[in-house]
Amino acid sequence: MCIVHCALCIANVAVAQQKYWISFTDKNGTVFNPYEYFDQRTIEQRLLYHIPLSDSTDFPVSENYISQIKAVAEQTSYSSRWLNGVAAIVTDSQIELIKHFSFIKETQLIETRAVLCEATYQHFSQLEKEKQQLLKFQTHRMYGEKFRENKLDGTGIRIAIFDAGFPSANKHPALEHVFKNHRIVATYDFVKKKEDVYSHNSHGLATFSCIAGVLDSINIGLATGAEFLLARTEIASREPFSEEENWLAAVEWADKHGANIISSSLGYTVQRYFNTDMNGKKSLVAKAAAIAASKGILVVSAAGNEGDNSWRFLSTPADADNILTVGAVDPHTDYKADFSSFGPTTDGRLKPNVCAIGDAIVANQSGYDEEEGTSFAAPLVAGFAACVWQQHRDWNNMKLLNEIEKSAHLYPYFDYAHGYGIPQAGYFTDAKTEIQPTFYFVLVNDNLQVTLDDKYAFAGIEKFFGYKPIRNLYYRVDGGNGGVKFYSVVLAEQKEVLQFSTNQFAPGDKLTVHFEGYTNSYTIRGEENPPSPVQENK
Repeated sequence: MCIVHCALCIANVAVAQQKYWISFTDKNGTVFNPYEYFDQRTIEQRLLYHIPLSDSTDFPVSENYISQIKAVAEQTSYSSRWLNGVAAIVTDSQIELIKHFSFIKETQLIETRAVLCEATYQHFSQLEKEKQQLLKFQTHRMYGEKFRENKLDGTGIRIAIFDAGFPSANKHPALEHVFKNHRIVATYDFVKKKEDVYSHNSHGLATFSCIAGVLDSINIGLATGAEFLLARTEIASREPFSEEENWLAAVEWADKHGANIISSSLGYTVQRYFNTDMNGKKSLVAKAAAIAASKGILVVSAAGNEGDNSWRFLSTPADADNILTVGAVDPHTDYKADFSSFGPTTDGRLKPNVCAIGDAIVANQSGYDEEEGTSFAAPLVAGFAACVWQQHRDWNNMKLLNEIEKSAHLYPYFDYAHGYGIPQAGYFTDAKTEIQPTFYFVLVNDNLQVTLDDKYAFAGIEKFFGYKPIRNLYYRVDGGNGGVKFYSVVLAEQKEVLQFSTNQFAPGDKLTVHFEGYTNSYTIRGEENPPSPVQENK
């Protein structure tokens, strides 16, 4: 009986201990010298993009405040300069005491764990013909060969990768060129608090290969010439106390070491947050990602793999403002992959921004896998971004983000499944050409038709003769106030591909259609028979 009673007591104490993020009101008494703290690369980058070498977020957290928390808490973890606080494991009575300290701004309970944004595994040792085709396609769908033709491979760009481990990355043939040329700038395991990251979960090895890997002279990713910072921030298995603060520590570490791009295929969802919290302002990691963007870093985040479950929408930090959030498409159809999370953010911002192939050939510890997930779409786009930035070093991160959006194959059309579509390298390497109409709006009485140009009107005949045209037509209905009311994708297999009654719309509703590179809109005027369609050529 006594043993059982004692065990229950221990269990009760354990339950009472929880992790909190504790924010401070100020940084009184702290000093900061950017030239002593930052890598020279960070200083050069901030000067190039006219970003202050230091502001209040760069100053250290008050050691006096941290020591007072340590004196009360069971344990403290990483502190954050940017968020001016510290993570601590405390009992209920301890957190109540801490809340009454004069320098406490707020306390937030941390109960999250990271979700690796991957879906399936299929290991293989030999590159069969079908898998070779997929390997080529995962970069070809972005026309990545145009970068190679123009000698753009991310040289001079420093990319930080946050993940759950990089086992055997330093020995894997797909990444041999990176290590041989000494392009690993720094590594750190924020879970174990040591520099060695070449163990634990192979998810990081897979995402690394989607940025810089090469298999049998075929690029797995596009930034084969980039430099890298490797950070292990997560434990792949479920933990009683999550490691969200590791992501905070890693993003500041990446900034300190001169990162141009951060690639993160981690997401936080149901363990702490609700869908309504995905507004870019609630989570610690979304706040940190937004600050990273303000300091000139392009943050590339996987949208999440929640599209086919009860959550459905973005994970965080994919909801952060001014970052590049990446969804996944099926390589066989160009449709959103079932698992890829939907946008928008709960405050109405477009997410995902772009998308990429979500079924990829990646490196694993003993060879290669075919894997699915936005985990792999995001680093494919991160490698794409590195090539663009190598070409345009005068662009800041926001200009880069906007131009990548403009390069996407659906732009200026967007929806909350595909964003602006798949980035296209030709936008940056080829001369611009005039886009010809591929469809027309036709109004007959109260019927509004979307009619294909004759060039695209015979998919059925092509199929009969053995061709397999995949002609996705994307359309969206916006309300008069600008909000998206509906969007969908159909396969354009006949000349009159869409037909609506104008009675289906409210006055001011706008139908926007994208097909084969051409976007146009029709606005409902609320008249019985308007004299002609109102088209807005994009």
